[in-house]
Amino acid sequence: MLKWITAAGVLAASACLARSEYEKKRFLVEETCIESDKIREDRTLVFLSDLHNNEFGPENERLLAAIRGLRPDAVLIGGDMMVCKGERDVSVPLKLIRRLAAEFPVYCGNGNHENRMVWERETYGSLYETYRDELRSLGVVYLENGTAALGADIQVSGLDLSERYYRKAFFQKLDSMPPGYIERRLGRVTGTAREEKFQILLAHSPMYFHEYAAWGADLTLAGHFHGGTIRIPGLGGVMTPQYQFFLPWCAGDFVEDGKRMIVSRGLGTHSINIRLNNRPQLVAVRLKKQ
Repeated sequence: MLKWITAAGVLAASACLARSEYEKKRFLVEETCIESDKIREDRTLVFLSDLHNNEFGPENERLLAAIRGLRPDAVLIGGDMMVCKGERDVSVPLKLIRRLAAEFPVYCGNGNHENRMVWERETYGSLYETYRDELRSLGVVYLENGTAALGADIQVSGLDLSERYYRKAFFQKLDSMPPGYIERRLGRVTGTAREEKFQILLAHSPMYFHEYAAWGADLTLAGHFHGGTIRIPGLGGVMTPQYQFFLPWCAGDFVEDGKRMIVSRGLGTHSINIRLNNRPQLVAVRLKKQ
């Protein structure tokens, strides 16, 4: 009996691993429509997050083809495009973004893997500056605690979170975000009621949606949690990279006081190299005049 149970367990594990390998290379394009009276001109935005050096076809040709098919007015990148766990390879995101920037306006924010190149200088040296400056030379709007216009009616801000906000929850309690933290990094949302712009915030971790919305983000674009690694119908994502279990904000579309947050399941994996019932995601946002 034990032999049969062991054999069944091995077969089940093999099937799960095979399914995971299948899912990891087959992303889904998922669209969200948002209407606002701040929008003066309809636009399509594409949001990429958590690529982690993954490739969909040679040099990401399948991903590029999907983006081209959406005909975006801009491409927004939410960070963690590479894996910085001792590795120093940023060639995959550089190749992809180089090709994107040749065709579309690109706005790029940081995730914890980009920021790790700054936090751990003894490992990465000046790799962060090399990566950032290369993208800027291509015309990419690189937002490190900065804000830039996207047309006359939209502002895009990129927030760099401190290292303490990415701690492993399994080992220690996560820090709360003190009042004024975002204002000290990005300033206040500007504009009179008559001329107020639609504010997009690239904030890699979705943990602080309440603070993002209170700051004034009409739309927060986040990722980081990889959809919870394994998704169970009715329960959602099982575990985040910070060892939080069944966290509601693993993926999806959230609303608070009229403000929205879209959390991407991301496009890649790294340390926990599994996806089950959790296909990679390319996000398209249709912004519409109200």
